[in-house]
Amino acid sequence: MRFRSWRSRAGIAVLALLGIYLLVLGFSALGSFDRTNGGEVAVVRNGGPLDNHRIRQVIAPASGRVWVGLYSDVHKYPAQQRFYTITANEGQGDRPDHEVVRVPSKDGVEMGIEGTLYFSLNTDPDVLRTFDDKFGTRKFRLLSDGKQYAPYDGDNGWSAFLDTIIRPVIDNDLREQINTFDCAQLVSSCALVQLGANQAVNPDSVTGTTPTGPVESSNGNIAAVQKAINESLARDLESTLGEAFLVDLKFNLVRITLPAQVQEAVNKAQAAFAGVSEAQARVAQARADAEANKIHQSGYAACPACAAIDELKAIPPNVTTFAPGAGFAITSP
Repeated sequence: MRFRSWRSRAGIAVLALLGIYLLVLGFSALGSFDRTNGGEVAVVRNGGPLDNHRIRQVIAPASGRVWVGLYSDVHKYPAQQRFYTITANEGQGDRPDHEVVRVPSKDGVEMGIEGTLYFSLNTDPDVLRTFDDKFGTRKFRLLSDGKQYAPYDGDNGWSAFLDTIIRPVIDNDLREQINTFDCAQLVSSCALVQLGANQAVNPDSVTGTTPTGPVESSNGNIAAVQKAINESLARDLESTLGEAFLVDLKFNLVRITLPAQVQEAVNKAQAAFAGVSEAQARVAQARADAEANKIHQSGYAACPACAAIDELKAIPPNVTTFAPGAGFAITSP
């Protein structure tokens, strides 16, 4: 009887364990289905305790619910156009420190570059597999909180990847392109500072005229920088990352700023040239007035009666008696 009782209890225990296993397996199976939204694509890796960790499939954007396997890892990446913004405006850039790209111009002026890179992740399945092998198995530090994230860890993970891997390539391309132009070719007001410096070196060169600025249009040069960056970024990113993981790249150069001390010098130069222009206008007016008076005087010398007539016309209307002397007087009725 004791043996039967033991066997009975053992059987119940086995059945209980089997039930628990089947229950866990059932819940695991329910969680082994996944799908993607319209703006994302997924790379699925095996993840079972007895399985390898290789990529088993790629799920296209806006998929239905599909079987991904027990305990698999699903890495979801953005499938729509994305952008990376470099700006000094608080809360609008991808870096919390509002850091712009600071690069020197050809003539050595440090310039702050602000802009936005638009791009898309290459969603070709073979390319995505390579991307996940190369970057989805690593983590990157996010500047805003100092934590480590994988690229598929939502917006934080994607931002950490872009800031660590993509930003240095952008900085390098901007440095190469900006360094081919002088400051005044990209920011017209730089010509004011340069003219002031030239006059300080050679005071005899002061002509009293306002600067004409660079021959080329600064807007045209900025467009040339944009075009060159757009051509080089795709090539440099593919070379750096090892494959064309990012496609449809377009960089918009939004603004170029000068260091505070240079901008202050520009403001002072603009005020100084405004003062020079005002003084030149007063001198020109005085010369014109003197020339007009000279012409009038020569006319009166040739026609004394004309002078008398103009003198009478100049009498204010509120004057009732005009007596210039020598027994002569005119009284209005």
